[in-house]
Amino acid sequence: MQTGLIRVIRVLLLILHKISFLKPFIPGSVYKFLFALLGLVYLTGLTVPLMDNDSAHHANIALHMHLTGDYASLIDHNGDYLDKPHLLFWLSAFCYKIFGVTGFAYKFPSFLFTILGVYSTYRLGKSLYNKEVGKLAALILASSFAFILANNDVRMDAMLTACIALATWQLAEFIQHKKLLNVAGATLGLALGFSTKGMIAVFVPAIGAVFYILYRKDWKIFFNWKWLPMLLLFAVFISPVLYCYYLQYDLHPEKVVRGKDHISGIKFILLNQSVERFGGETGDISKQDYFFFLHSFLWAFAPWSILAYIAIAGRIKNFLKRKEEWLTAGTFLVMLILVSLSGFKLPHYLNIIFPAASVMTAVFIINSQSRGKFTRSIFSIQLVVSVLLLVAVAVINALAFPVKNIWIIIMLVLLLAHVFYFIKSKMIPPLQKAVLIPVATMILCFFLLNTNFYQQLLKYQGGNQLASKTGGKVDLNNVYFWKETQSSSFVFYTKTLRKQFDDSVLIDGKKIWLLYDIKDETEIKVKYKIGERFETLDYEITKIDIKFVNPEKREKQCSKMVLGEIFR
Repeated sequence: MQTGLIRVIRVLLLILHKISFLKPFIPGSVYKFLFALLGLVYLTGLTVPLMDNDSAHHANIALHMHLTGDYASLIDHNGDYLDKPHLLFWLSAFCYKIFGVTGFAYKFPSFLFTILGVYSTYRLGKSLYNKEVGKLAALILASSFAFILANNDVRMDAMLTACIALATWQLAEFIQHKKLLNVAGATLGLALGFSTKGMIAVFVPAIGAVFYILYRKDWKIFFNWKWLPMLLLFAVFISPVLYCYYLQYDLHPEKVVRGKDHISGIKFILLNQSVERFGGETGDISKQDYFFFLHSFLWAFAPWSILAYIAIAGRIKNFLKRKEEWLTAGTFLVMLILVSLSGFKLPHYLNIIFPAASVMTAVFIINSQSRGKFTRSIFSIQLVVSVLLLVAVAVINALAFPVKNIWIIIMLVLLLAHVFYFIKSKMIPPLQKAVLIPVATMILCFFLLNTNFYQQLLKYQGGNQLASKTGGKVDLNNVYFWKETQSSSFVFYTKTLRKQFDDSVLIDGKKIWLLYDIKDETEIKVKYKIGERFETLDYEITKIDIKFVNPEKREKQCSKMVLGEIFR
């Protein structure tokens, strides 16, 4: 009888736990409010000028398509561009036709994909667990540092992450329900991801799907005939990209890229791209740092990274007990190991595991409701992280680049009030505070970064400033670049294509303009005379050091970019 009573009590406790688990973790109105503020932050990121790294560089590949009408070839300032597929460039070039050649037009496709990525993460969490996990996972993803940054300094990352989230969600649904509709959805996500950045977009969802099947022990699904239409549809969907690679490279074996000729574009994008990246043939950044991604993840997935590490530790401990699905943990661990062993590393490579990490972290937070005192520890961790973020942003925007716009100050006060409200409120439990405070903090931080910090910082990027300074004063058809001088932002904001200087362009009576770095001026003056000139301060703003941050020493750290009239 006593044993029976114990069983009844256990059943009742289990029922109560499930009921509490399904109760709204955060009210729907609060979710709507936070997502609305995050949407505002993302929109402010669309106004930040393009930076002279991959962002402006990629925008110029799309610009070449737009100006020449050649949508099959990928061409940058060095000629044929091999590294990435076409989708971002096609979509940006299309937006140039609608909105004009602007930074907004280049970033807009990534913004739309970001919405898709957040929604797909919500549906993935809902599919694997329930609606509450899905909503929290979507909020975690939308408020993570590198995910917001991907809509400011736009590369392929926002689109790639969204496609991975879409494909993973649809594959999970297919494994559960075996519906052809999910086959089409998964194939679309895989194909769009492939057309954005290659086979990595296929590999990540595939890893998650395999782990999910192993978790469910659904062996029969490996022999399901519906995989065949998925393969066929995938081949059809990626065929435009493959055909363009064929036209640009396979039909032209004489082309040389990175010292190699007889390049098969189709073989490269299907195989060699991933192999070369993993082997480090395309770069050597942090090649020997096998912990690069472990410490990079701390800031990239902030303010959720510490909780994500605690969550994955628990998943590893209970992995074989099958307490929770294997899709998210398997994706996280396999990809973290692979990219850590890769010979070429960049922080934004971590974005591909964000959807899985968001779901895993959301489950950990919601499950912690039943862990009593541990919720206080979670609250303390998130409060410390939030305070550190606020202090860092305060230093940057108060001392290094002081806020001067009154409307930004007013908005700052309102956003800061929300942070303090979530901290001080006695109506909000500690575990919910551990979510609301960091989200409000990220909203405040990136609002300031997008509306103040980056706007002031980019005044020290010579290319876009020189383009603005010379607008209407220089015949852009007669602007040439000196030797190895590059400025993707100048090219983009003047809506021209880069032209290399040589003596043959110096024709009597024709006014020629030369763009160069001030350090090359002595060499130039040996052969040529310089007449009218424009110059701006220039600094490599993606590599800020402490001396540049100091306003008193900043200008001394800058070079100068010059556009000068040149003649013999």
